[in-house]
Amino acid sequence: MKKYFAAIAVLLMLQTAIRAQTIGQFSEGDRAVFLGDSITDGGHYHSYIWLWYMTRFPYMDLSVFNAGIGGDTAADMFKRLDGDVFSKRPTVLMVTFGMNDTGYSEWLGEDAEEFGEGRYKECLENFRKIEDRLKKLDGVRIVMLGGSPYDETAEFDNTPLPGKNAVMQRISELQRQSAEENGWEFLDFNAPMLEICAKAQETDPSFTISVGDRIHPDNDGHMVMAYLYLKAQGFSGSKVADIEVDARSGKVMRQENCRISGVRTGRREISFDYLAEALPYPMDTIAHGFGTKRGQAAASSLVPFIEEMNQERLAVKGLKGSYTLYIDDVNLGSWTSAELEEGINLAGLPFTPQYRQALAVMHLNEYRWEIERNFRDFAWMQYGFFQAKGLLGVYDEQAVRALDAEKDGNFWLQVHRENWSKMMHESVREARKDEIQMLTEKIYEINKPVVRRIRLKQD
Repeated sequence: MKKYFAAIAVLLMLQTAIRAQTIGQFSEGDRAVFLGDSITDGGHYHSYIWLWYMTRFPYMDLSVFNAGIGGDTAADMFKRLDGDVFSKRPTVLMVTFGMNDTGYSEWLGEDAEEFGEGRYKECLENFRKIEDRLKKLDGVRIVMLGGSPYDETAEFDNTPLPGKNAVMQRISELQRQSAEENGWEFLDFNAPMLEICAKAQETDPSFTISVGDRIHPDNDGHMVMAYLYLKAQGFSGSKVADIEVDARSGKVMRQENCRISGVRTGRREISFDYLAEALPYPMDTIAHGFGTKRGQAAASSLVPFIEEMNQERLAVKGLKGSYTLYIDDVNLGSWTSAELEEGINLAGLPFTPQYRQALAVMHLNEYRWEIERNFRDFAWMQYGFFQAKGLLGVYDEQAVRALDAEKDGNFWLQVHRENWSKMMHESVREARKDEIQMLTEKIYEINKPVVRRIRLKQD
């Protein structure tokens, strides 16, 4: 609990800095593409951001695409801009890099400082190529994202690379300057996430927001990234709904982002119809993704997402005693009249019909994410192996022979070979695209709020 309140205090201190990094919200018809390395490729932050829009703006036509590839540097990203990134026809393009650009084991050598300077200059040179291409895009909003941090300070069995994150912060500053010069937008993940880690490590020195390799944020870390992004988009204080009813008069005192009707009052109960304009944001407790250990919901102990962005407040005045709450005849527990007068957060109750509706959206989005990951593994083979062989887009015997000639000495070729052997067939790729489309359509079919009957009955 102490860690939770400490994290809130850190975020409050960071609010001024985050406000200065305000970025635009997504709009109707946007195609938001997140370009990055393995943190984007295998991560969930973009999926969690889309889940917010799926539940908060259920009628908005929005598409979000993962364009990350594990191991990529800025140089690698530049090489796949046309074939992989721009082919997704982005209207908004998020760009992040730096983890791989800054290197790894060389930081433990005697010339670490010189090595870091060399990697920064190399990254700068490659970024200028990307920058030049982005300047020529027409009608695409660019958002530079300073990458999540390399955690050098957590105390656990993994030798840290001292100085690496400082160079990553220099790259983040490079992105900020570029955004300022080109009229683009900028959001830094590095500094706020580093602050959260540092504060948590005061009570638990082994804590890291990463998955034990100091590099990849766990699911809770990705939810922190989604929170920072949504906060920068101006959603702090945005409510699912705010309901306030006077039980004595039957008068609706407040109906924010919802509509209340059919109020009925009796000596021992009050009931009314509730139609919200949004669903509560569901928080997954299961760890998803390679090597992860924590679920998305664990972010609640790190940032005040629920307090700031996931409030579905129900307040009923003029009651006495304690009352049992029913929504669509589902018994959700009892509260005192004082608690009900103050207001309870329905979004914090995982068994409300509307939360369960949102959970279905969340799980469908996760299935969508898993299939999209197959495409990202396929892209790794295309741009991480075949492009250098002059075999980009080649799916014949020549490509198979080239792959099998080197797979025994390349762990990642072994990992991705089975997926590639399926996805190399156009019919398989088309079928998998159809699956994503079907899942997305199903999400936008079931994510529409429906009328719920709320009833409070005196115990």
